[in-house]
Amino acid sequence: MAQTLTEYLASIDERSDLIWPAPPDAVAIKVTPFTQPLPGIKVVLWNVYGTLLRIDQGELLHVHSQKLRMQIALEKTIKEFNMWYSMSRKPGQPWESLLRQYTDIVEEVGMTSTKRKGDYPDISSHKIWRKIFDRLVKNEYDWDQGTLGSLDALVDKVAFFFHASLQGTAAAPHATETLLQLIRQGTRCGVLADSQSFTLPQLFRDLRKQEYFESNHQVLTPDCLFLSSDVGLRKPSPTFFEKARDSLRDHGFSPDEVLHVSHLLQEDLAVAKSTGFHTCLYVSDKNTCRFQAADVRDPDLKPDRLISEICQVRDIVGA
Repeated sequence: MAQTLTEYLASIDERSDLIWPAPPDAVAIKVTPFTQPLPGIKVVLWNVYGTLLRIDQGELLHVHSQKLRMQIALEKTIKEFNMWYSMSRKPGQPWESLLRQYTDIVEEVGMTSTKRKGDYPDISSHKIWRKIFDRLVKNEYDWDQGTLGSLDALVDKVAFFFHASLQGTAAAPHATETLLQLIRQGTRCGVLADSQSFTLPQLFRDLRKQEYFESNHQVLTPDCLFLSSDVGLRKPSPTFFEKARDSLRDHGFSPDEVLHVSHLLQEDLAVAKSTGFHTCLYVSDKNTCRFQAADVRDPDLKPDRLISEICQVRDIVGA
């Protein structure tokens, strides 16, 4: 039977021939946390990349500004999935040919129109790599379906492998213990995040490396998962946040019972605030937190709470 994406992630973790980049060490920011309890919080929604997961530049990138990183990630992907024999022969190195094709598709996917002004289309790594592999299949590309599964299942694995080769991730300090404690004391935990098809398996994988847990439900509540890859819209799209708000209302939670935690202010927490959620700015790394001091004082942007460590959320919700 073909491996699930979760099983695939576990299998490549066991291999000694693969070297993955690690997220850079955080550069601390001198701040004074504001963790006064917020009465009545029943749901905590987290951003993923840059908040629950440490990652270079604080976000998952489709095209890295450092060309060498793109070269290494593409070369590793071509070799891992035996792509070269079905690639069109063009002048230059195989990775250079694939880079041109890849960046053209990224731009094409990013230009997709949306129904509402202010909404932004989700840029799906699955769609990008599916277009690439559709072309490879026409050139008689073949793969081990018994292990890697259908074409769509293969593409999910390729997308993860490429991004893991481009940007390393690791759970933020105290992330797993904080989620476990919040869930145990009755607070629902979910995500409101830009994502890819592999984001949740990647998140659970990194959280387990920090502290083992049996069931994913022990750290995240299934009906509180709001992902751009499911909605087709990415932050700061107002519709994305409103869909999360409406879904939580359907489950009996009003917006003022929700706390959204993120390291991003203008493109994330400000929209969550306008949606009616309480907001908490996570300030831990000068490399990833992008905001000005004036932003924190602006009534339209000012977060309700400010933390320098993930575990401080427990003080805010009274855990």
